[in-house]
Amino acid sequence: MTRAAWRRLPAKRYEVGWEPGLVVPAADGSPLLTDHYFPRAKGDFPTLLVRSPYGRSLPWSPMYGLLFAEQGFHVVLQSCRGTGGSGGAFDLWRNEAADGQATVAWLREQPWFDGTLGTVGPSYLGYTQWALALDPPPELKAMVVQLGLHDPHALFHTHGALRLENALAVGVGMTYQHRGAGPFLRATLRLRRRLREATTARPLRGAYVPALGSEVPWLDDVMTHPDPQDPYWHGASSAQAAERLGVPTSLITGWHDVLADQTFEQYDRLRRAGCETSLLVGPWTHTSALQQGWPEVFAESLARLRAHLCADPSGLRPTPVRVHVGGENAWRDLDDWPPAAVDARWFPTPQGHLTRQNPTDSAPLASFRYDPDDPTPSLGGPLLSGTAGPRDNAALEARDDVLTFTGPPLTEPLEILGPVSAGLRVSTDTGHADVFTRLCDVDPQGRSVNVCDGLGRIRTTGHAPAQITVEMSSAAHRFAVGHRVRWQISGGAHPRYARNPGTGQSPLDATTFTPVHVTLHTDSALMLPMQTNGWKVGGVH
Repeated sequence: MTRAAWRRLPAKRYEVGWEPGLVVPAADGSPLLTDHYFPRAKGDFPTLLVRSPYGRSLPWSPMYGLLFAEQGFHVVLQSCRGTGGSGGAFDLWRNEAADGQATVAWLREQPWFDGTLGTVGPSYLGYTQWALALDPPPELKAMVVQLGLHDPHALFHTHGALRLENALAVGVGMTYQHRGAGPFLRATLRLRRRLREATTARPLRGAYVPALGSEVPWLDDVMTHPDPQDPYWHGASSAQAAERLGVPTSLITGWHDVLADQTFEQYDRLRRAGCETSLLVGPWTHTSALQQGWPEVFAESLARLRAHLCADPSGLRPTPVRVHVGGENAWRDLDDWPPAAVDARWFPTPQGHLTRQNPTDSAPLASFRYDPDDPTPSLGGPLLSGTAGPRDNAALEARDDVLTFTGPPLTEPLEILGPVSAGLRVSTDTGHADVFTRLCDVDPQGRSVNVCDGLGRIRTTGHAPAQITVEMSSAAHRFAVGHRVRWQISGGAHPRYARNPGTGQSPLDATTFTPVHVTLHTDSALMLPMQTNGWKVGGVH
């Protein structure tokens, strides 16, 4: 059944044995339930450690237990404390480093452990890897972090704005997925039915309970602490692990993955630390990478693990970086990320155009009214739901509270590879607003599809304009001849982000909303990392 679900998987090498329900003592002695998968063959095989809060059944048992054991690895699939039958209470990050070390100590006592250890896994399973890497045991020889988390704060907040829809989705996943497919499916459907109720309540605090079926104390905590410097978040981020790591590490993400920016941050840290690092970025969301993208993700993971745990580099590609280029729909091998590029600025005009010509002043250009009672909706992008990814933005761009600025039809292809950002000079009438900015590709038929985006928060006194830079994630995209570059600007993306009440009050506690008039000035700019690659940047005026 596992192989029928995906094509292009490598041939099975070994039959697989299974030891379920082993008890591994956690750092405080709590029992951590663990399943052991192994090749049914004589000889030594390296071990992969997979620590998960999502249970040990579907999809983890076939995707990680069976498939990797078939290829010649012992696989230790463990439920984090307080999940999947393991003892103790689950805490979003506070126990993973110590429990990972305790598990490695247990491994050292197993007769089948040959002293060679790797780690692999996606999402929070990536966080458990980074937690172990804070003090890497000498047996750890390779890590494969797939769509991985290292900073819990950044998963829930950006510039003071709550990533509301994703927070609720994480709440469902952490609360129900380890209980089995049935409870998780029912909880997911309940959240979908009650999402509007949970995201439009006044106040927002506690409104998730009917949608999730119960109170989730840790979710309350993460939602109510937006400041990354708050003592609540002390020790949450394991970013520093990459700053001194010497363990070869493979990073995998997708262009619409909710954790893509965290992956790029860790890649940069690892490279600066001199650590052997590879990067694979596909046309995936956080979930589709483990579904449609699984053959590529599995092949990449297997090649890296074999190279560093089995001294078999035969499956490695010639360059450390491979990215999927949107628009071109092709893979590109690169020596590094991001590659060298021309940092090109595109400026909006009063006529709704996008031009390369520098403005002569910083005069007001265009305005819109953001009404929290009728918030600008979110559409596609990096979400945990099935609505994630590229979408036709026509209905969104038809709204009065969305500005669009569009370049001319391209006479030559235009390619961007690297971080995208926006420098915005904005004034408001209340001093409190969010600005959501998005890059789109408009085809000759007028279909506008999102490439990447980001959100920034404005806090000003009086009516003086504020200058802010909004990071819009990274992209690898080729705008074809006849296509146009579009810059989209609005006051939010709900329920992806909680509504800004326009008053300066916390979005969780606000009961009164104030509409905000937002004015964009002419010296705002969209900044694109353009590749010339032998063609001129001509045809863009």
